Order: sequence, then structure tokens, then C-alpha cells
Amino acid sequence: MQGPGTPTLDQIQVFLAVVEAGSFASAARRLGRATSVVSYAIGNLEAQLGLALFDRQTTRKPQLTEAGRAILADARTVSLGLDGLRAKARGLLSGLEAEVALAVDVMLPTERLVAALEAFQAEFPTVSLRLQVEALGAVTQLVLDGTASVGVSGPLPHRLDELSRRRIGSVELIPVAAPRHPLARAEGHLTSVLARNELQLVLTDRSALTAGQDMAVLSVRTWRLADLGAKHALILAGLGWGNMPEPMVRADIAAGRLVQLTLCEWGSNTYALEAVHRIDRPPGPAARWLIDRLAD
Repeated sequence: MQGPGTPTLDQIQVFLAVVEAGSFASAARRLGRATSVVSYAIGNLEAQLGLALFDRQTTRKPQLTEAGRAILADARTVSLGLDGLRAKARGLLSGLEAEVALAVDVMLPTERLVAALEAFQAEFPTVSLRLQVEALGAVTQLVLDGTASVGVSGPLPHRLDELSRRRIGSVELIPVAAPRHPLARAEGHLTSVLARNELQLVLTDRSALTAGQDMAVLSVRTWRLADLGAKHALILAGLGWGNMPEPMVRADIAAGRLVQLTLCEWGSNTYALEAVHRIDRPPGPAARWLIDRLAD
């Protein structure tokens, strides 16, 4: 027994037009063709598949048969895939990237990142996105080695000549602890964290750019963690204190799950954020748009 033939894309699009328009005549007007041409295309499609797709006998308007309903979803999938291919080809012809590889610092507020990516998806539906979240110098390392085309990095101790850097904002870091922690129960300003010898949880680096460099470390007792989420969980559990991005712990402080500490030695601690890319590999239009959106 011979199997079904291979329908053409035109036959599939005519089939969908008849389904959506409700009749051969309406589909012909939508497609700018004669009704006889539409009817001929459907007849050829049915012959290719060996299936009757429309019931033309019992109703005035063609109704999908059971077989027609069964293949409708697949026909739409093929049509949408073709539309996506054409859109991506148009984008590539205009210089639009096929993919943006983005690395962001874990300190970048999640709401800010999500809002930018939602807008990016709406603006560039054909551009794929690859996202990596890292801490400290690891973001810049991904840009330097070409894994990421652009990054949103925290401060680095020195400039790198091969990188273009653009300031796009900052986030405030605040010291916090669980309410039952000794530092949270202390009254007034804490004059010396070192004297209390309380465990401080410190975010550490997975790259060589800032490895071994302490940032805002006051205690002589520290645990080093490479994951900000794990640090947050341990602080909530009362295992130690540490500095956290204010947006990440705002709800915890409001709900009483965490207490903001008043440390005399602390002062203001602002974590600068910069967009970075290699000078010899400038970002394309979609990546530039995304950086502008993150800056806003």
C-alpha cells in the first residue's frame, strides 16, 4: 500500500485559509485567487494525503471531516514554523543577531532583569537568548572569553583595555541578619563586629579576575559561598549575617524575617553595575537594545 504523498506549503496555507475563512469563496478572496484555484489546491492536498479533509455534500459550507480536524493542528504548526523561519531570515538579512548571549551579575535586581527580558521578547521575537547569572568578576570573564556577547557586571578592581564599559546603575547592599541572631538582638549601633566574632557569610568569585579579594568583609570568621540564593537562605536560617542587595531582602525586612543591622564601620555600600562587551566584538542591534533597556 502506497503511503501519503508530501503536501506543498502552498496547499497547507490554502487549507488553513479555508478553515479560517469558513468557505472556499471567502478563502479565495483572502488569498487573492479564484475560487476554482482554491478548490483545485484542496483537491490536490486531499489526493496527496489520501484523505477527505472537508465534507462538501451534507452542508452548504465545507466542514472539516474527522481526518481534517486531526491534521489541523499539524498544519498550523508547519505554517507557524515557516513564518518563524521567514521572520528570522528577514532579521538576519537586516543585520539582526540570531542569538544574544547575556551574562548578568547576580546583584542585578530580578524585577529589573525580568522586565527587560519581557520587553526584549516582544521587540525581538525571532532572536534567541542565552542567559547566565554569575557573581563578581565571573560575568566579565564570560565576556572576555567570548561565551557571552554582552554582560552586566559589578565593579572590578582595575580597568581592562579590551573591554568597553558603560555605567547602567547600581544597587545598595545592606547588612542583615535573622531576628534571633545576636547582632539583630543587640541594642543601638554595633560598634565592632570584629569584637563580637560573629560568622559573616560572604559571596565569593568563580573567576580569577577578583578571586581572593574581599569586599566589605568585617568579621574574622567567614563562610564563602558562590551562590547568592544559598547565602540568602543561610542568613534567613540564622547561621550568620551578611550584606545583601536591598531589593532582594526588602520583603523579608518588611515581614520581619530579617533585620537590617546598623554597623558603625559599614557606612554606605553601593554596588555599581556596568554593561560590558569586547571592543573587538561590538554587540548587534538586539543586544544594544537590551542594554539600553536594562539601563532604563
